[in-house]
Amino acid sequence: MEPRTRAEAGCSPPAAPRCPQSGDGSKDVEEKSNINIIALVGNEQVNEDTDNGDLPAYVSAFIEKEVGNDLKSLKKLDKLIEQMTENKMQLEEQVLTISSEIPKRIQSALKNAEESKQFLNQFLEQETHLFSSINSHLLTAQPWMEDLGAMINQIEEIERHLAYLKWISQIEELSDNIQQYLMTNNVPEAASTLVYMAELDIKLQESSCTHLLAFMRATVKFWHKILKDKLTSDFEEILAQLHWPFITPPQSQTVGLSRPASGPEIYSNLETLFCQLLKLQTSDELLTEPKQLPEKYCLPASPSVILPIQIMLTPLQKRFRYHFRGNRQTNVISKPEWYLAQVLMWIGNHTQFLDEKIQPILDKVGPSVNARLEFSRGLMMLVLEKLAADIPCLLYDDNLFCHLVDEVLLFERELHSVYGYPGTFANCMHILSEETCFQRWLTVERKFALQKMDSMLSSEAAWISQYKDITDVDEMKVPDCAETFMTLLLVITDRYKNLPTASRKLQFLELQKDLVDDFRIRLTQVMKEESRASLGFRYCAILNAVNYISTVLADWADNVFFLQLQQAALEVFAESNTLSKLQLGQLASMESSVFDDMINLLERLKHDMLTRQVDHVFREVKEAAKLYKKERWLSLPSQAEQAVMSLSSSACPLLLTLRDRSLQLEQQLCFSLFKIFWQMLVEKLDVYIYQEIILANHFNEGGAAQLQFDMTRNLFPLFSHYCKRPENYFKHVKEACIVLNLNVGSALLLKDVLQSASGQPSATAALNEVGIYKLAQQDVEILLNLRTNWPNTGK
Repeated sequence: MEPRTRAEAGCSPPAAPRCPQSGDGSKDVEEKSNINIIALVGNEQVNEDTDNGDLPAYVSAFIEKEVGNDLKSLKKLDKLIEQMTENKMQLEEQVLTISSEIPKRIQSALKNAEESKQFLNQFLEQETHLFSSINSHLLTAQPWMEDLGAMINQIEEIERHLAYLKWISQIEELSDNIQQYLMTNNVPEAASTLVYMAELDIKLQESSCTHLLAFMRATVKFWHKILKDKLTSDFEEILAQLHWPFITPPQSQTVGLSRPASGPEIYSNLETLFCQLLKLQTSDELLTEPKQLPEKYCLPASPSVILPIQIMLTPLQKRFRYHFRGNRQTNVISKPEWYLAQVLMWIGNHTQFLDEKIQPILDKVGPSVNARLEFSRGLMMLVLEKLAADIPCLLYDDNLFCHLVDEVLLFERELHSVYGYPGTFANCMHILSEETCFQRWLTVERKFALQKMDSMLSSEAAWISQYKDITDVDEMKVPDCAETFMTLLLVITDRYKNLPTASRKLQFLELQKDLVDDFRIRLTQVMKEESRASLGFRYCAILNAVNYISTVLADWADNVFFLQLQQAALEVFAESNTLSKLQLGQLASMESSVFDDMINLLERLKHDMLTRQVDHVFREVKEAAKLYKKERWLSLPSQAEQAVMSLSSSACPLLLTLRDRSLQLEQQLCFSLFKIFWQMLVEKLDVYIYQEIILANHFNEGGAAQLQFDMTRNLFPLFSHYCKRPENYFKHVKEACIVLNLNVGSALLLKDVLQSASGQPSATAALNEVGIYKLAQQDVEILLNLRTNWPNTGK
């Protein structure tokens, strides 16, 4: 029972102090009671109380709870003791069970560990034995491995020699086959075999067998030359029968496209030889280094012109070099149009033959090759070589260089538009884009543009519109200098829009912006000279010019070409960090354009000039309104006392000034500018009449009626030609007239409402009811106080 005793000792709390007189029976009862209490209330709570040293207090509280002060509750004591005894037995059984299982588990674990240790020792012994066996085997096998490695190396070397001999044998076999085909005049098979040999040559390029590569290349070159010479000779003979090349225009060609007696046979032979020459294309590209201009011209990569077309181009290349190189009279550096026109003529002369006779052959063979474009590419290389040679000689002669650029641009335009030459192929713009040449082009372009600007501004007709007598065309009233300047910018755009790179186009765009800014400065200078006569013809013409340039630039900003340049500029600015994130975002979202800076400056100049004109007219109006300001509004007869209302005589100078200046500027300014002008003028006039005439006077009934008649029947109608409801632009004056001309009852009622409901919605509603929307409540009260026709209330 040792485990039981140990469990009891572990689970029993310290016994509470007891009287010495207590016997064993009371001791047993107390111990049972403590154990049963533990069993009943749970180990955690009792242990916690034990740790706190408060078990006696807890037991007392438990007895107090179960028994209390009621002696009758002692009847429950037997049942409570019985229940606690049962719980104690259950706990003892659990302790015994756990105490008996733990040693068995420990014993099993020790046994397993012992067995594992034995197995590990066995494995270590086996490993030691195997290690010694392997070392012994390796020592024994080492000589064998050395002998075997030497034999493997010999075998590999023999295999390489065998492969090398197989390649040589295959090359010699193909070479013998070509020779046999040629001996039997079987050229197509010989050409096919050469194609296969050339493909093998390409495959061998990664090999390090230099002698084998050289042997292969020499063999391909040998047979390629023989086949090419034979086929070229036969092909040139057929072309000669067709009178190739066609020097005269197609309309005057008697042979070539016409069908001679032996026509079908000639064209059949032409097709056969053309296809056989096409087979030599692979070996020709392998052996022939294509002619290339220096890298500084940045020509796009392109395959060689197909071999048959190269042969067809040969006589034309000879003619070109004969006439346009050396000391020939046709080789004049100041006449680039001669060789450019010659090349265009050759392309035009041969287009029909290439499309009708050569293109069907290419379509049968399969590769997507355009005969006319191949022919044009070959001739274009002659032009590029000629330009690359000539440009350095005339780079610093402005007139010759400018003439060359003009002719090249005309040539490019016709080549692309008439003959469909793609812009992605090598063309003259690549030569002009070379750094030295391009910078010279920019300099010359700027120089001649500035000269043109000088001449257009100094012309006698600079400020006169070309279309002044045609009203439908002359809506913008554009002076000749502005029209010529924008045409100049448009021409510059046409000249550079086909440049191959966006960076070059952006440089030209900067040139255009500089020219616009220069022209704006010149206009500003002329404007300052004319500022004393701000209503004069020339001043208005300058204003029309500024407005026209700004409008056209805004239209260009939505053009696809300039939108593409904007995207390119965005990428450049993003890389160089020259713009803020906000500006980059505006460019990217198309909120701004490449011309925004120029447009903003022009709009500012336009606004300043319009303001000066408005101020000038307004000063005249104020001068003319002096008598009208002094009108005796307080003593004018009422409307009932007059047979017919008539315009105040003192208002005539004011209205005449407005009419005359409006008509003058309507004739001299374009519609959009004049609209801004009269609206600015009316805004100032409305405030002036309201503040300087109405608020500065008192009005009797007749004065208020006369003011309303002058305004609504005379002033407002002056501007009815420009809008449907001119009174809406005189809101202060119109509403002041309404207040001054209210009948007495309505005026008294309105005055009471404003005084009693100051600042309330009801006051605003009352104002709106009589037609007052612009004036504030305080303004209306001031106007009501300007009336003198109030009834005498005795106050």
